[in-house]
Amino acid sequence: MQWSELDQQPCSVSRTLSVIGDRWTLLILRDCFLRVRRFEDFQARLGVARPILADRLQKLGDNGVLTKVSYRQKPARYEYRLTQKGLDLYPIVMAIVHWGDVHMSGEKGRPLLHRHMACGRHFDPVLVCSECEGALDPRQVRVDLGPGAADSSHMPIDLPRAADDGPR
Repeated sequence: MQWSELDQQPCSVSRTLSVIGDRWTLLILRDCFLRVRRFEDFQARLGVARPILADRLQKLGDNGVLTKVSYRQKPARYEYRLTQKGLDLYPIVMAIVHWGDVHMSGEKGRPLLHRHMACGRHFDPVLVCSECEGALDPRQVRVDLGPGAADSSHMPIDLPRAADDGPR
């Protein structure tokens, strides 16, 4: 599989990686969720070369993750704001944050705490089942082929179709 062909794969992970799968893009998204919006601010915080930053912001815009909004006309200046598609990446970013908090923080602890404004408390992000709201453990999840997997010959393992609830 070629990196440039990830978006053509019948795999949601591959398709997602084609949009957000490099370090600069993930760091840009982190900063977007920290309410950074302007090119100069991204550049100052990340220390990324301007052409790379411009390329990643353009790619996020082209993929509908960010929208470019004018905040000054002379000279033309823009902010980059998350679209709904971009906001839908929040659980992914928070999962990475949580993993880093648990496994990479060191003795001093977390560098940032996240407060849920509705209840006012700091929280840990959790992944729950959309049907029963139970916490998800990867050892308790089975994967079935869905309707978008027309050709399963590319799959590294043999998976049953979603309608097949037979023994495993």
